[in-house]
Amino acid sequence: MAMASKVYQTLVGALPFTYKLVEGDQVSEVDGGVIDEQLLSIYVNGESLATMMCSPLQLEALTVGFLYNEAVIESADEIALLQLNRTNAVADVILTRDDAKLPRRMILTTGCGGGVTGQELSKAFPALDSSYRTKPAIILRLMRQLQGAARLYNAVRGVHTAVLAAESGLLASAEDVGRHNAVDKAAGQALLQQIETRDRILLTSGRISSEMIGKARRMGVPIVASRTAPTSVTVELAQAWKICVAGYVRSGGMRVYTNGWRLGLD
Repeated sequence: MAMASKVYQTLVGALPFTYKLVEGDQVSEVDGGVIDEQLLSIYVNGESLATMMCSPLQLEALTVGFLYNEAVIESADEIALLQLNRTNAVADVILTRDDAKLPRRMILTTGCGGGVTGQELSKAFPALDSSYRTKPAIILRLMRQLQGAARLYNAVRGVHTAVLAAESGLLASAEDVGRHNAVDKAAGQALLQQIETRDRILLTSGRISSEMIGKARRMGVPIVASRTAPTSVTVELAQAWKICVAGYVRSGGMRVYTNGWRLGLD
């Protein structure tokens, strides 16, 4: 068991922890790990914007993706400086302009219980102008690749995974205790690496909430797939925005809730 403990000491996002494993009548002690979680406060041009609970990895990508999905920036080129403090608890962002319109300051949860978002989600938001289509088999293959990319989840469990993908494979991947954070990290990674997000596929391990589909619309993503379910508001918004939502993608099947024509289900 000592070897397992050493693994968790070097795995970013996890902390070593000894727990008792109960299997039937047998009880054993396991040197394993638990998910690490921390506060991150984001400041833009010296103004406090948001404080969120998150996993302590890919924090620059999280910051950039959050700013993009909240419409504070349009590209990573608008960031003149992004600096994390010594404890990685504060991200200071200086933009190339000083007239940025910031949403009201937000205190965010991990996203699993309902964070607050600065953008109003409305059906008045324009529908996607995209004819992008793919096949269900592609979604199933990409979901299997998501599971393979979930390094932290496979080691400790307790985190969400989000990936941005093309038909050829994964383009950006991220893990976090919050499903919203994971999507922001994937978006931020794409922006930092100059990967186009439009006409891509977004896959997530978590529930697709209205905030999640709003982030997908902001990224120009026409297909969102999850291992679990969408909410009623998600389905309503996705229908209006011409986004295909597929849930329960597992065991060779899926449930397609909206705009099935994007998967050839005419």
